[in-house]
Amino acid sequence: MLHPLSPAEVAERVRRGAVLIDVREPDEFARERIAGARPLPLSRFDGATVDGTQVIFTCRTGGRTGASAARLAGCVPGQAYVLDGGLEAWKAAGLKVEADRGAPIEIMRQVQMAAGGLVLLGAALGATVHPGFWGLSAFVGAGLFVAGATGFCGMARLMQLLPWNRPARV
Repeated sequence: MLHPLSPAEVAERVRRGAVLIDVREPDEFARERIAGARPLPLSRFDGATVDGTQVIFTCRTGGRTGASAARLAGCVPGQAYVLDGGLEAWKAAGLKVEADRGAPIEIMRQVQMAAGGLVLLGAALGATVHPGFWGLSAFVGAGLFVAGATGFCGMARLMQLLPWNRPARV
């Protein structure tokens, strides 16, 4: 079980040496994060163990940590905590975050924008040019349904291949 802590409690515990683990995906973490947080995405979490006498987990709003609470608590030898409300609550409390606005927008936001744009385009072209363009909206809707039902999003996989979403070569 993860015990919820307020942003102020988390800030104080981190100041005293608690380990803050951010379970969001690398693209989200790169764009904005709590200073000192360590990335450990849920997608790469199986079999992971986290060292520390006090371990606090966070995500963007608390949804992912809440849904994975048992799994997260199981990887900590001692007591495990969660930042109640996640990064959004941290910011709402006026606490400092590190941000890199040069990092690409999160993949899922890119998917939402692309899917929404394609649905609008299909609707507009279907209404003004030819009814066959309604098929574009239907195709995107079907893809969103499949992504929700299976957890596999083909559009997200394609978005990850775009040049601005690839890691820079050093």
